[in-house]
Amino acid sequence: MAETLIRNARHVLTMDDAGSEPEGTDILLRDGVIVGIAPGLTTSGVIIDAATCVVTPGLVNTHHHLYQTLTRAVPGAQDALLFGWLKTLYPIWARFSPEHMFVSALAGLAELALSGCTMTSDHLYLYPNGARLDDTIAAAREVGLRFHPTRGAMSIGESAGGLPPDSLVEREDAILEDCIRVIDAFHDPSEGAMVRVGVAPCSPFSVSRNLMRDAAILARDKGVMLHTHLAENDEDIAYSEAKFGCRPGQYAEELGWTGPDVWHAHCVKLDGSEIGLFARSRTGVAHCPCSNCRLGSGVAPVRAMRDAGVKVGLGVDGSASNDAGSLMGEARQAMLLQRVSKGADAMSAREALRIATRGGAEVLGRADCGQIAVGKRADIALWDVSGIESAGSWDVAALVLAGPARVRHLIVEGRQVVRDGEVVTVDLRETIVKQNSLARALV
Repeated sequence: MAETLIRNARHVLTMDDAGSEPEGTDILLRDGVIVGIAPGLTTSGVIIDAATCVVTPGLVNTHHHLYQTLTRAVPGAQDALLFGWLKTLYPIWARFSPEHMFVSALAGLAELALSGCTMTSDHLYLYPNGARLDDTIAAAREVGLRFHPTRGAMSIGESAGGLPPDSLVEREDAILEDCIRVIDAFHDPSEGAMVRVGVAPCSPFSVSRNLMRDAAILARDKGVMLHTHLAENDEDIAYSEAKFGCRPGQYAEELGWTGPDVWHAHCVKLDGSEIGLFARSRTGVAHCPCSNCRLGSGVAPVRAMRDAGVKVGLGVDGSASNDAGSLMGEARQAMLLQRVSKGADAMSAREALRIATRGGAEVLGRADCGQIAVGKRADIALWDVSGIESAGSWDVAALVLAGPARVRHLIVEGRQVVRDGEVVTVDLRETIVKQNSLARALV
């Protein structure tokens, strides 16, 4: 029986149903589950002093492309819109190997952990030179984060009118066969699962209508979730209207891509009818504010989505379009974008943090995560507020408004992944050296 006691937490933002925020309390973790929240708890196990810490549920990342940590700030892609950005990067990604996929995921996951993230999805939609989804799953197991990898795909290359080069597309029958393989090999539907696999054709402009429909049928037959990019920018909308004769939301609905087992990335350009569709169908959205700013895609209507009842979580997106991997940074940016477009009262710091925690867990279908409550999984972030970032702060909302942006301790399934600001599950220095070596060789 493994126990950890978080003792005398200065302030706990639980994200529970009551929105409780106890001060000076203890949190007892046993065998990966929260079993007690009260002052004066005891244990014979590990004790973590949290007297200078604000404690939150672990942050949840609902959209990422971990392989892109090897292509940050690439010349020619720094100032491009989405389609031009992709055309610049596809030839570089075509040179990746299984080693590139593994090391980039290792680095990206460690970066997420340091930003307070305990659970992340990943959208891997290209598999050059023998790379497989297995490569990123192996990296997640080493770092120790809860992982929702999705088996993405592209099937329409340049010769057939698509964006990606033909070398990066796959046969659709092979895509579906490998989806079955990875689900059978890795997906765990049980409560507390560390790995759950999803099915995720890259986007409506890189796969066929048939593959979108077949992927939805396959996912529901296997009991897994569905994910793709949708309505990311004006180019995306124009493509949908010209190619399919309808808006992206209607296209998604026609092919079975709405429902509580579906979440879409970006959704910057959803209109009112699409927001209503997503609310009624309980379709989720991964909001990626920094990436949307970086690519000039626009400001997603998150206020309207939340008011309508749409499930919304945060995503850092890939490091080729962000270029960082900080969930706390995304929470702050999400809040600021809604304020700049809708007014200073459009989103509070607490709401942004709720989206970053419980909101993300709801999008990923994880009722067992996202809050600090008895019976929930022991995924917890501890933020030391004794430093310069928090000096002079009057309220716990300063965690989003001011910082710190780097976690002091991070616990996933009751196990410590970050201790005193350092990742303890992998050799981060060695990972960085390898990451930089691989990036230089690509250059």
